[in-house]
Amino acid sequence: MRGFRKIAALLIVLVLTASAMAQSRTTININDGWRLFFEDAVDSDAAEYVNLPHTWNVNPDGKGYLRSTASYTRYVEVSEAMRGKRLFLRFGGVQSVADVYLNGMFVGEHRGGYTAFIFEITDKVIFGEDNLLRVEVSNVRRSDVLPTSSDADIAGGIYRDVELIVTERNIISPMHYATEGVFVEQRSVSSELASGVVRLYLSTPDMTHPTVRMRIVGPDGYEVCDRAVRIAKPNVKGGNELDFEIVGPELWEPENPRMYSFELTLQGEGYEDKVVVKTGFRDIAITDDNRLAINGREVDLRGVGLAHDSRDCATAICRSHLEQMLATAIDMGANAVRSLNGPHAADLYEMCDSEGVLVWVDMPFARSPLSLTDICYYPTPSFRDNGFEQLREIVAQNYNHPSVVMWGLFNLVWQRGEDVVPYIEELNTLAHKLDDSRLTVGCSNSDGAINFVTDLIVLRQNVGWIKGRAEDIEVWCSQLAGNKAWGALRYGVCYGEEGIIGHNTEVIKRAERGTGHLPERRQTYMHERYAEVLDRSNIFWGVWVETLYDYASSRRRQGINHSGLIDYDHNKRKDAYYLYRAMWNEDAPTLHITDRRWRERRDTLQHIDIYSSEGCPTLMLDGDTLPLRRVNDVQWRADSVVLRGRCVLRATDSRNMLSDSIVIRCGAL
Repeated sequence: MRGFRKIAALLIVLVLTASAMAQSRTTININDGWRLFFEDAVDSDAAEYVNLPHTWNVNPDGKGYLRSTASYTRYVEVSEAMRGKRLFLRFGGVQSVADVYLNGMFVGEHRGGYTAFIFEITDKVIFGEDNLLRVEVSNVRRSDVLPTSSDADIAGGIYRDVELIVTERNIISPMHYATEGVFVEQRSVSSELASGVVRLYLSTPDMTHPTVRMRIVGPDGYEVCDRAVRIAKPNVKGGNELDFEIVGPELWEPENPRMYSFELTLQGEGYEDKVVVKTGFRDIAITDDNRLAINGREVDLRGVGLAHDSRDCATAICRSHLEQMLATAIDMGANAVRSLNGPHAADLYEMCDSEGVLVWVDMPFARSPLSLTDICYYPTPSFRDNGFEQLREIVAQNYNHPSVVMWGLFNLVWQRGEDVVPYIEELNTLAHKLDDSRLTVGCSNSDGAINFVTDLIVLRQNVGWIKGRAEDIEVWCSQLAGNKAWGALRYGVCYGEEGIIGHNTEVIKRAERGTGHLPERRQTYMHERYAEVLDRSNIFWGVWVETLYDYASSRRRQGINHSGLIDYDHNKRKDAYYLYRAMWNEDAPTLHITDRRWRERRDTLQHIDIYSSEGCPTLMLDGDTLPLRRVNDVQWRADSVVLRGRCVLRATDSRNMLSDSIVIRCGAL
């Protein structure tokens, strides 16, 4: 272990020496070589060696959920070459409360699991020696840390990257909510002109009037601005403003996501501190006819919710997981994603920036729909302040991403007991104060004033699952469109119910509350009815499917919320996934025979459904073509097909480019 640290220290010295004149900061990943102790450990033999990202809630069965306290420890070699410099520890995410110690001295505490945080440790390090870093982590439920209620498991651990940042004394500060310290604030955006200010946070103890060079590089690498600005008086609290104008800008749009680079360089004697952020210019609005518009162009928004975990690693997901998640959402045809109950790592939003995918980022103010004992809102100063602080962090850390178009302030919070509406109003006011270029949104399954606070509201609907019929969604849409009291609302809709791969049923019936039998066929039927009605209703600014993937939920009977279109392994796609792919993906054709996992069927008289985006397909049984009727634009059905014994059904699309087949056995039970 010490040998590893010595090699790492030597590499750090070489890096610092080679880059001393080129740049003032070096970022060193310290994910490796940690030891994990739980709170009841009595000796070093109880330690587990781990690398980050890590959580102690990785469980292949989605069970055994542990809410506990543990300590992560690691030695950090601080070389003599770092003497005279400033050192910072940046944590990408720790769930949920982190207390950080260095050499036995308290560094700081952070409360909230979905945002990054940073501490300066310059005055606590011992140069030329091993420094013992200890992070006490707790995911124990607390009434002063959001969320206090959650359907998704709160997996404890240091589940995102940890970095040691080494800088000169005078720098562009990383201490403003663990950001780059650079914020591009657009004030006016059009195809003729983009103007605004760069808000810059400096920490310059040795410089009275620092000079900053601002260089702006366009999407194709052309330079649109290069000027030096002398700062008369650094504003540590509010930041310093550097104005800019770009004539004839290339705007960021979903179809053409054009990005600009802002290079800010603090110039000193013999060194420079440079920070580069990328952003795009776009105008976000909601039209009078309830349509989301980007740069004045209406967007037919088709969104899907993204949870934060998967079976193999729980919440300790890395960039490759995020790449897969986004690629799968795009393959389905979604043009928007929602970070459920808290932001993902910044890597996801960088990808969305490049791909032109719109993003809704939630703050973790939510309530589990399953527990009657949970309290989602405590009207205490500590709870309220934590919510405000987490919102500040979320906005600051994701501010420069043009793909992020709305801040989610609440998710299905309950109004019984304490009135939560005044607090949501305060959150809404704060969100607009922090960022007046984006919209606010809430997700609601309640009536009343809670729906009239945020700029946008998303109505969570589940008629036909526990009560009513799936077809009632059409009645609900009609009533909503004709409701004068709700006419001023800018509403979208979200929906999604559970379906387990491998659970089958002969007859699709409404679910019974608390049942453990959740057949995929019922989930598919629900999505078919909803998707068809909502697609032609045209009254919502956005349609959101919840969720893309199943996720761990210890409160569920199986330990997993199975409402995803893909299983918890992130590799088995349910029938409903292909329904949306056929409806939404205009770039790639879809052909899919449904109910393929319902292999053993009692009745010999069956109907066979096919999703096809290329018109009427061809369905064959033992060389015979079966007649198909059109159910909707992408769904086709063979009615009253007599099937006996082992049957192979094969389908081809209208252009004979795609094929699909299933094998079932009928009359065997």
